[in-house]
Amino acid sequence: MQDDAGLLAGLTVVDMSQFLSGPYCSLRLLDLGARVIKIERPDGGDLSRRLYLSDTELGGDSTLFHAINRGKESLGLDLKSADDLSFLRRLIAKADVLIQNFRPGVIERLGLGYEAVTAINPSIVYASISGYGEEGPWVARPGQDLLAQARSGLMWLNGDEGQGPVPFGLAVADMLAGANACQGILAALVRRGISGRGAHIQTSLLESLVDFQFEVLTTHLNDGGRKPRRSDFRSAHAYLSAPYGVYPAKDGYLAIAMTPLGRLQDLLGIAALAPYRDDSRAWFTERDAIKRLIAERIASETVDHWLSILEPADIWCSRVLEWPDLMASEGFRLLDMLQTVTRDDGVTIDTTRCPVRVDGRRPVSGRAAPKVGEHTAKIRAEFA
Repeated sequence: MQDDAGLLAGLTVVDMSQFLSGPYCSLRLLDLGARVIKIERPDGGDLSRRLYLSDTELGGDSTLFHAINRGKESLGLDLKSADDLSFLRRLIAKADVLIQNFRPGVIERLGLGYEAVTAINPSIVYASISGYGEEGPWVARPGQDLLAQARSGLMWLNGDEGQGPVPFGLAVADMLAGANACQGILAALVRRGISGRGAHIQTSLLESLVDFQFEVLTTHLNDGGRKPRRSDFRSAHAYLSAPYGVYPAKDGYLAIAMTPLGRLQDLLGIAALAPYRDDSRAWFTERDAIKRLIAERIASETVDHWLSILEPADIWCSRVLEWPDLMASEGFRLLDMLQTVTRDDGVTIDTTRCPVRVDGRRPVSGRAAPKVGEHTAKIRAEFA
């Protein structure tokens, strides 16, 4: 259903998931050329249609739903109806991939667990996304992004030391779980192309957040189990030493990454940094004091002033951009990451494009997210 045939052209994905993690997975498969048939309740559809990030709605649905379900087809089915379940099984028999993110046990009660589905279609690639896995004390708990962040330890890596736990301002658990499921699906499709065998791909929000922290968790596990300690002042990473951080200038903010302190002292002209110049251990143990000295100096001039000094010296630094600044930049324009998608009822949505390029080209699909059950009649006729 893409405007241009993609790498996965000819593959059919039955997406029984809702909210974010599963739909993010199927969105990426769609961007790469697969056909995605989204199974929705006829009386309201995916709950994320009403999950508003602001008071803006487009065509009766949230911007979130539009962003993550563009280009898909909507098949309205009542999973409590024997006739609708029978049709869904016929569809599954001809599909290549099935994605579901019900709470553990629910899909089995519907008669569509992995074992039941492989009896219908032995070569299917079946992906399950849960909150916390399929066993253990958290199985019945809501698999929601903020709650998964809370259980993962992730919140203690953000913000300054005195702030308490700070969550990400994005649904990182959902996005990462969807990306991990997509990777597993693609690997399973490769094996299926070789052996004809399907597979059951399983991941969860918690597993994905643990993997997201692999770098710092490995440090924690091998340095005596010490907890991470964030900087008290302008923290940007719990484990990295000064000057790593974001500093206010006269007219904005300047990010400075890993940089030898001596070079930075010379370029910024901060005499008070001399005691720390060659003591790399102090760059961590005294990082708050060091960062306060750097912050005081940075605040005295504009961002462009400091960039004109630091960038020619190959110091890793950047102006901190807000969205309007990003979108007005030449670097962003050349990436061509935005698109406008439309629907037959006149709904028009500006949104992002696939972050993956294939042979130098970014996949294109001009269709917006579907109305509930928009494609039911066509799909029923096709798979009758």
